[in-house]
Amino acid sequence: MRKAVSAGFIGTITLLGIQAAQAQAPAAPPPLTTVLEQSSEYRFQLDLHVSDAVLAKMLPAGWETAMAAQGPAKDANLRLIFVDAVNIVGPDNKPLGKGAGRIAMLAAPVRKSDGSATGQMILGGISETGNDPDAYGVYLKAATAKMTRSASTANGAATETDDWDFSAAGGEHLQLHLKFTPGAAAKGGGDTRFYNPADPSQFQISRTQQVTDITRNVTANPPDRVLEFSLKAGGGKYAALLDGARPLSWDSQPVYVRIVGAP
Repeated sequence: MRKAVSAGFIGTITLLGIQAAQAQAPAAPPPLTTVLEQSSEYRFQLDLHVSDAVLAKMLPAGWETAMAAQGPAKDANLRLIFVDAVNIVGPDNKPLGKGAGRIAMLAAPVRKSDGSATGQMILGGISETGNDPDAYGVYLKAATAKMTRSASTANGAATETDDWDFSAAGGEHLQLHLKFTPGAAAKGGGDTRFYNPADPSQFQISRTQQVTDITRNVTANPPDRVLEFSLKAGGGKYAALLDGARPLSWDSQPVYVRIVGAP
């Protein structure tokens, strides 16, 4: 025989269930006090390992690299990121400048030596458009900024080809050729602090929604879908940093939506 359950007991269970669901729900990200820039982008990111000693000299006192000890980003202390921003707007949703631009950036995962802060610092790069607010003036103005991307399918098999060519007046160059077979991309995103290398008490927040397709990775060892690859990077002020750079992960980010703002 089934026992009767009182309405009060059911109400208690329901209330506890609601409270548990509320406790498990992820908290909404805090609002950005000041929105500086918004953009929709395509990115291709190379995770690299470069000389720890050279990289350390580029970081401000009291800061160090924050390499991952495991996972797809294991041992990566620098990221070379090629960016095609196709819709750059301000807080009023009106185009900033030309409303589009291309950048090759050098970003390092960092942390304060006492463990009180983590994030990234953009340590260099070459920009067609000038600067992003989270780069704090570190980009070199491009003497050359070329980008071509193409996609094709044959008998149900897709391939994509990227060619990026950036150079600056001092001989700095960041050049990538890549042909790969696209695959399933994982959703991700969140908030990242980008600190000013000249004054790390200053930072901007980059809030992103993105998908990442890891086409090749030396740690996670997924199916290798890179068909052609060449990288030429260095020269000028980047010669010492990028000499002997070792690629670790080849990541296509076909969807990358970004809001840059102040906390």
